[in-house]
Amino acid sequence: MSGLLIRDAEVDGRRCSVRVRGGRVEELGAGAVRAPGEEEIDAAGGALLPGLTDHHLHLFAVAAVVSSVRCGPPDVRDRPAVRAALHRAVPDPHGWVRGIGYDERVAGSLDATGLDALRADVPVRMQHRSGALWVLNSLAGERAGLAHGHHPGIERDDTGRPTGRLWRADDWLRERLPEAPTPSLAEVGRRLAGYGITAVTDATPRLTPDSVGRLAEEVRSGRLPQRLLLLGAPLGTPPTARPEPGPWKIVLADSGLPDFTALVEEIGAAHRWGRPVAVHTVTAVSLALLLAALEEAGVLPGDRVEHAAVVPAEAVPVVRRLGLSVVTQPGFLADRGDDFLDATPPHEHADLYRCASFLRAGVPVALSSDAPYGPLDPWSVVRAATTRRVPGGRTANPAERLTTAEALAAYLAPPHSPGARPLRLAPGVAADLVLLAVPLAEALSDPSADLVRLTVIGGRVRYRRS
Repeated sequence: MSGLLIRDAEVDGRRCSVRVRGGRVEELGAGAVRAPGEEEIDAAGGALLPGLTDHHLHLFAVAAVVSSVRCGPPDVRDRPAVRAALHRAVPDPHGWVRGIGYDERVAGSLDATGLDALRADVPVRMQHRSGALWVLNSLAGERAGLAHGHHPGIERDDTGRPTGRLWRADDWLRERLPEAPTPSLAEVGRRLAGYGITAVTDATPRLTPDSVGRLAEEVRSGRLPQRLLLLGAPLGTPPTARPEPGPWKIVLADSGLPDFTALVEEIGAAHRWGRPVAVHTVTAVSLALLLAALEEAGVLPGDRVEHAAVVPAEAVPVVRRLGLSVVTQPGFLADRGDDFLDATPPHEHADLYRCASFLRAGVPVALSSDAPYGPLDPWSVVRAATTRRVPGGRTANPAERLTTAEALAAYLAPPHSPGARPLRLAPGVAADLVLLAVPLAEALSDPSADLVRLTVIGGRVRYRRS
């Protein structure tokens, strides 16, 4: 087909036809006539929107979920169930088993000995649902050379022996695992397109040149059709590179917060390369450190706070004054909000995953998934942002609820400007579109991925609901 004509679509509240040609919207208006070679689609009054952007996820980790065994809620909830899941798992070609999504409620705080009790006959590595911790059983630790490893994230007991627990040591562990084939992102791309997502930001920190090259190949091959921005692209990556380098990702892990001077220097180095910073902070302490460091280093347009899981009220005006945007994940509340409420002192419940208070203060807010650690479906995140209901039925600070329109708008900002004004369809803009089966008002009353009828990226249909 030489183009696409979407007839009788609802665009900004009015019914019109939209013509797509050469990867861009060519015209909007009434009475368009199908041209030779064009595909014609009857929208029947369904809303036609700019494509959604997930501003924070981890692509290869999402792909790896396919070959991993789920070891946490809701799939697994007790010790016998996780033991059974690990024993059902088929080891990879190198004989390893990879567990994901573990939570202490299943079988307590695991170390090598505890994981041996669940499965010891093959090397097992288990990822905590936070993504920050790996646990190796004894056989896995032996094969990875854990006893002789040198990494600050390797936890040791009082005698200096490794416990089998590794904090934020993904790169160290990856180098010591048997080489595995690069996971294809084709299924990830299909799922994203099915949700109406046309652009993503991979938030994996400090990507190696090899990882960047593998991501580039997934895009070039079309296996990942979405437009891609990389937070972890090495400093010095030219802005014209593909995939594009985004802000520089910095992780403020509370298990090992950086020296203040070192953090200021890292922010300054990123800014000198012309890269804003995107800083992971999930506690009030790490947020205070970040804000103080930005006061010292100065800010660059595009600097952003990732997660903002706990934000004291007094920090909101500081975030506004510094001109920061916030990329947050209220989907965690619907996924594991009971854990947050139970583990957080009651006086801090109002600080969890703020959304409305940021918008009221004039802080740009974008919603995202943090998949695979949070739910990938943006429509479920929109629902979570509007209800803030946790699995057990409680509501996490209803004052922070967004309207459904506000929550959807937080997915419609340009990929480079999370929290900015939503994109609008107009002649000349990139043809990254999502067609819903119903008018927008009806979709906002009951948001669901089931309403996505068609997804177009760069003028090409990438998803079509049968």
